Amino acid sequence: MYFWRDNDGQHDFDTCYKIYATAILQRHHSLGKMMKRLFSKLLLMPSLLAISFGLVGTTSAIAQTPIVIKFSHVVATDTPKGKGSERFKQLVEERSKGRIKVEVYPNSQLYKDKEELEALQLGSVQMLAPSLAKFGPLGVKEFEVFDLPFIFKDDAAFHAVTDGPVGAALFKKLEPKGVKGLAYWDNGFHIMSANKPLHSVADFKGLKMRIQSSKVLDAQMRALGAIPQVMAFSELYQALQSGVVDGTEGVPSNFYTQKIYEVQKHISLSNHGHLAYAVIVNKKFWEALPADIRTILEDAIKDASIYANSVAKSDNVAALEKIKASGKTIIYTPTPAEILEWKKAVMQVHTEMESRVGKDTIQAVYKAAGFVAPQ
Repeated sequence: MYFWRDNDGQHDFDTCYKIYATAILQRHHSLGKMMKRLFSKLLLMPSLLAISFGLVGTTSAIAQTPIVIKFSHVVATDTPKGKGSERFKQLVEERSKGRIKVEVYPNSQLYKDKEELEALQLGSVQMLAPSLAKFGPLGVKEFEVFDLPFIFKDDAAFHAVTDGPVGAALFKKLEPKGVKGLAYWDNGFHIMSANKPLHSVADFKGLKMRIQSSKVLDAQMRALGAIPQVMAFSELYQALQSGVVDGTEGVPSNFYTQKIYEVQKHISLSNHGHLAYAVIVNKKFWEALPADIRTILEDAIKDASIYANSVAKSDNVAALEKIKASGKTIIYTPTPAEILEWKKAVMQVHTEMESRVGKDTIQAVYKAAGFVAPQ
């Protein structure tokens, strides 16, 4: 509640309002009875008088209303992204002391893959954590550099890109779209699955493989001889179960939480791609926030990012162990020779995508990540 302060101490809003209105009555004693009755009735309407006469403060109900941030994502709560968003919620609400409320909506409760970015731009939600592949269809094609197969040799190579000037420059490219980037969240390396063993490139021939909407991923699957099928993540389990698609790519934590392993007989630990998310916010919403609120959010997202990135690796390792223990799918580690064959098959995608992603962007990522083409 806001308070009126004077030399005698502190009064609540209604009390100081009555004092103010009474003073007006005394100063306007020459007014007719009709005007006096009008001012007397105003004693029962503090919010109206506050507006009409410009009193400092507002009603307690308005003063106590928190800023609400709707944070939507498409995976389960017990994944690295899910845990990161819940940690962000916890930190923000604790540090803001109730001034900010974060509502997290996991598992596509509000929007599916193709819908969520538009919802953010329209202001229907304030925050998202989409995979980086989502920004290509938005018109920021440079982000598709992260989809290039085998571009990152390990987690350190990925973080050298996202935590440095390349990552910052890419976030800047989102702002004309009404989107502000806050942080990159890591979720480890992709694996491949199907209902047949995937050891050599020939094993992919003719398979319908689910992908996110990405021209790079489309080209990758075609280079392997597969038929790419763009599909929302929330529809994947049923599509695999019914045979609409034959296989998919993804990270172990998502394979486990979405029970993909129940409808796929074989998994290959190919580590051919790297899954990452960008925590983003509606730019107009962000810029309209008070500076101290933005500081709370920035600090919370930094700490939540450290947490989310730390659990990503351990969760993926644990997920693979649980998938193995289920006995429902065979997990295969390709030999170095087999991985080399895969790499050589998909390297053409790097060249093909120079005109789309931008040769300068690709070269900048190569340099930061220490990429070496297969020989």
